[in-house]
Amino acid sequence: MAHIDALNRIVSTVISPVSRDIDQLANFPRAALDALGQSGLLGLFSAPEVGGMGLGLDEASQVVECIAQECPSTAMVLTMHYVGSVLIEKYGPVDVRRAIAEGRHLTTLAWSEPGSRSHFWAPLGTARPDGNGVVLNGSKSMVTSAGEADSYIWSSRPIAGVESASTLWLVDTRLAGLSSPQPFDGLGLRGNASAPVRAENVTVPATAMIGTDGTGGDVMHSDALPVFATLSASVSIGLMEGALQRAVTHVTSSRFAESGSTLAELPTVRAYLARARIRASQARTLRDDTLAAVKDGRVDTLQRVLEGKAAAGEAALEVTDIAMRVCGGAAFRKEAGIERLFRDARAASVMAPTSDVLYDLIGRLMCDMPLA
Repeated sequence: MAHIDALNRIVSTVISPVSRDIDQLANFPRAALDALGQSGLLGLFSAPEVGGMGLGLDEASQVVECIAQECPSTAMVLTMHYVGSVLIEKYGPVDVRRAIAEGRHLTTLAWSEPGSRSHFWAPLGTARPDGNGVVLNGSKSMVTSAGEADSYIWSSRPIAGVESASTLWLVDTRLAGLSSPQPFDGLGLRGNASAPVRAENVTVPATAMIGTDGTGGDVMHSDALPVFATLSASVSIGLMEGALQRAVTHVTSSRFAESGSTLAELPTVRAYLARARIRASQARTLRDDTLAAVKDGRVDTLQRVLEGKAAAGEAALEVTDIAMRVCGGAAFRKEAGIERLFRDARAASVMAPTSDVLYDLIGRLMCDMPLA
């Protein structure tokens, strides 16, 4: 398919050559996003009538998985953009929809807060009417593409003030009152510009509301969560595939000086690789069944969505750990590319909702209890 050909070309000519610098220097992957925009891939979810590809979650999963094998930071930036673009495509204005379709607009989510943490559907930030606009105040603990995206899908308490509900807003990142005081310098996913973002008396038009007042939680769960969780799982699957590819290359080419035999000739090494392969394949199988459930509207769709992210995130921790183990000291050298995937897998695993929260939500579904 045309979008896969374009993707492979971008990965080989734009993403792979700078992937190491993106990690080591914490560079935002602007060149990759420009190339993805020019190819139409930023508008993968956009409808054809606004110039988009009109594709779906299956194709988006292929895209982020492929990119994650080379640069998980770029894959995570694209994941957050895809989730935001799905909401804008359904609820947003036509000019922004068209800009996304044409590759001129990058969006992201601004949901997690210091007070709510993984329970992002219960924000503490406020929204109050002021003339023809709405004034937003609040602090987000970590926003992917902070200061780099063109818009945030921002969450707040409803204008009506209901504590157990939320409202979503399309916020132009250039508005006065938005600030990102603390740039990210952390362990993994170092190129995705994750940082806290604060809104102090940020005025948006009333028309910036996504959906209706107080229905943000419903939009998050019905429209955003299936896309975010499945694409996050796809990033983790890409991480695993990248780590396994590099590990197999090392153990089949690295030879002992005295005997000339390779590491792959050791039964313990092969056993570890097999264990990692099985874990990665299990995660992929569950992700693919999740895609089928979403497409068919199955009754177990929500549980599969939650299971897919939890399973892939935890599997990525185990698979990258095994890759480090079988490659020994070589894996700790940056040129091998394995320790970067090891770090990125750990950073990806703590993106809300974390596995612990997902386990609770899955257990609630099993016990026929409400999610929140």
